Amino acid sequence: MGNRDALLSAAHSCVVTKGFNHTSARDVTAEAGVSLAAIGYHFGSTEALLTEAVLRGIGDWAQDLGHLLTDDPAPAGETPRERFTRVWAAVLASFEDHRKILAASYAVMARADDLPDVRRRLSEGIDTARRTLATLLAGIDPATDPERTRQVGSLYYAILGGLLTQWLVDPDSTPSATDLTAALTHLRV
Repeated sequence: MGNRDALLSAAHSCVVTKGFNHTSARDVTAEAGVSLAAIGYHFGSTEALLTEAVLRGIGDWAQDLGHLLTDDPAPAGETPRERFTRVWAAVLASFEDHRKILAASYAVMARADDLPDVRRRLSEGIDTARRTLATLLAGIDPATDPERTRQVGSLYYAILGGLLTQWLVDPDSTPSATDLTAALTHLRV
């Protein structure tokens, strides 16, 4: 593994163990076994390195979630309501293994206005998430119905973001997948 990859791996590990705001350049280089100068050479700054590590961590979570959802085929005769509950249960379960990276994603998002490339990458990730959620939860084909995909995917992504925020702040009172499904009966749309 080269210095760049060693730094990324170490930055990810440090963010997971220490948190984004408590990880220093020295923490990362000590774990990577490289000099402090390597951060500047490969990333320009510690912030850029940590941001890259978090963006990759978000990608890893999204990939894990995608596998979790697609590798668990729908049972025969599953209703849309049952699918909704099953999928949101999987989403909620995915948070635990990625807690520190998901929490750090908020720090990265807060910097998006100042970092156009980060903003672009986050935007692309959100767009992919919208399409994936619309496909998995509503059975919409993005190729044949892109506008409906965007609309429904945006709603599901808003639910995802809200659940994640609640779970990070107060996991014990975050609604369960069953709670979300039950709430559907109260909506009058």
